[in-house]
Amino acid sequence: MTQLGTQPKVALSDDFLTAMMNLPSSQRKKAQLFMRNFRTNPTSSGFNYEKIANAHDPNMRSVRIDQTYRAIILKPEQGNVYVMLWVDHHDAAYQWAERKRCVVHPDTGSLQIFSVDVQEYVEPSEVYEDEEQPKLFDAWRDRELCRLGIPDELLPVVRQFNTQAELEKAAKQLPADVYEALFWLSEGDSLEDIHQALATDPKDAIDTTDFSAALNNPQSQRKFVIVEDDHALEQILDASLEKWRIFLHPMQRKIVEVEAKGPVRVLGGAGTGKTVVAMHRAAFLAKKVFFKEHDRILFTTFTRNLAADIEANLRKICDIDDMKRIEVVNIDQWVQNFLKRQGYPHQIKYFGSNDKTLEKLWQNALNMHTSGLDFPESFYREEWELVIQEQGCLTLRDYLTARRVGRGTPIQRADRKQIWNVFEEYRDSLNENGIRERTDAIRDACQILKTKGNILPYRAILIDEAQDMGQETFELIRQMIPTETRNDLFIVGDGHQRIYRRPVVMKHCGINIIGRNRSHRLRINYRTTDEIRKFAVRTLEGISIDNLDGGDDRTDQYKSLMHGRPPTIADCKSFEDELDAIIEFLHQEANTPGASTCLVARTQKLVDQYEQALTARGIATHPISRDQHDDLRKPGLRLATMHRVKGLEFNRVIIAGLSAEALPSRYLLTQTEDEAVREDIELRERALLYVAITRAKTDAFISYYGEPSPYLDISSTLPGPLEH
Repeated sequence: MTQLGTQPKVALSDDFLTAMMNLPSSQRKKAQLFMRNFRTNPTSSGFNYEKIANAHDPNMRSVRIDQTYRAIILKPEQGNVYVMLWVDHHDAAYQWAERKRCVVHPDTGSLQIFSVDVQEYVEPSEVYEDEEQPKLFDAWRDRELCRLGIPDELLPVVRQFNTQAELEKAAKQLPADVYEALFWLSEGDSLEDIHQALATDPKDAIDTTDFSAALNNPQSQRKFVIVEDDHALEQILDASLEKWRIFLHPMQRKIVEVEAKGPVRVLGGAGTGKTVVAMHRAAFLAKKVFFKEHDRILFTTFTRNLAADIEANLRKICDIDDMKRIEVVNIDQWVQNFLKRQGYPHQIKYFGSNDKTLEKLWQNALNMHTSGLDFPESFYREEWELVIQEQGCLTLRDYLTARRVGRGTPIQRADRKQIWNVFEEYRDSLNENGIRERTDAIRDACQILKTKGNILPYRAILIDEAQDMGQETFELIRQMIPTETRNDLFIVGDGHQRIYRRPVVMKHCGINIIGRNRSHRLRINYRTTDEIRKFAVRTLEGISIDNLDGGDDRTDQYKSLMHGRPPTIADCKSFEDELDAIIEFLHQEANTPGASTCLVARTQKLVDQYEQALTARGIATHPISRDQHDDLRKPGLRLATMHRVKGLEFNRVIIAGLSAEALPSRYLLTQTEDEAVREDIELRERALLYVAITRAKTDAFISYYGEPSPYLDISSTLPGPLEH
């Protein structure tokens, strides 16, 4: 019963949420009503607590939901802790509880729930000719394994694993922290590295009877959540199918709550939860750190669609008051809004826009080129974008001293003087027409901030997809909070997914990410199977990838703890044959293809082509908007370009039309004669394929007809049922 003056602490496990979602609809509603009532008064006699006679854990209790369904509750003898563990039909609930234990680990302090039935973990092993063949974890003593978080009761299980495949089969039965520690150990990681990654070496002594303290342990919080009030419970119920909103890995939580004296950089491969961490960081700062009325947080990214997705998801984890502190906008829109408020007299124009204004001015400027210079038109545009604009050259003197690193076409100083005529004419035309390019507008915004001082309300700025921001953008971001302060910048990115801009070195932009708690790496891919991850990584094999600060990043530092089928490749004879293969793949799904499956293609033209053909075949489709968050309630197979699908995830992904004609983009490659530019285009095209493949959680299906893309490693896949 409740101790005098002590408020009961009510928590629930992710297993409870999973079990609840598997109940029939009518029973699910009753379980939700039970959760609301239980949180309010867990000691009520109306719940009819019953001990479980054959349970291995004396703290297990059954409580009544109705005549046929029961919830399993952990009620320790000491303290006022109540944890909802499981819900099921009466007999099934009792059977579940009889073989489970829920304990506080004496070395890590984490709350763990596991089965005492060895048969749940290890199937009868094959008979080995050599009975002395070493087991998977023979090299480590019991004490070393226990310090990693393995319970004493599971040591006999761990000692039976012969192979990593057997360990992986037991993944769903083992506690998450136990499986992860064993996985890293089987991968060859050192004990020290595993302790650091999992934070499994607490400084204080562990009281194994203090379940209240255990619930506050970061390891426990990947599995259990304390339900602090009615609002928190409603958020949990709304998020029961999106557990990222509730449960975080200890390393993710450590980064979310890190206290840094300045900027923080977070690296992570696709699927490691970088955006999830950034969103939880924004929510944490809004609720726990910023308290002045006018404090604001800016959350920015490169594209409008990603900003829309992030804002929609932030509203799922932030209450109304906290959300008022957070402004979510893509960086170009922020610049436009800011300059408009400052009375900016110029229009911002973009190459590729419908009105073709910049293209017309550029063509006129090209008439100023010197006939004696044997440079193609593409050279001038590339020189403008990659040298003039990137380094902010406004005069001939600036250009004469500008660096040309990464330009494959060498030019003499005398040639620069003649080439400058084109750039000067173009710049004059822009000024005469009151027009600025994107880069100029960003630099103008930066200059206004330098002149006016600290006029913005931001206490923190979070940047997602940082690898796609240019140097001028980071110089602007640094100027938004001009003086380095505690928790000011949170920079999240992955050079493997760079599809827009060239690499940037943070320190060249006035951003220092060197120092204690300033640089972090997420290592676990939560989205894709390891087979899909490895397939995607091969598209960038042998290519140097930057770490956002002038160093190298490596794909071998990221792992997936899930396994499944390798991607299937359909080599088709024609477009109609490819459609047949795609539809066959779609029909493998139990229900009508919907929000869980997405067809991705390189260009919008290709997406439209597949949409029209699939609709004619009776397949309901739903193109994902470029500017709006995808409404998962709308039916239909999702359709998107490789650029649009960035930041999203689906159970199944179809990458259609992956021919040599489509990837790399023949159009882009024919627009340049500069080998260095061509290499950069090829890298970004490879990154696009990497992005597309890593959107898939469980299944990736790749199809083409004709010659396949040279980036497609056909030899690396195992035969699939749909290969032609």
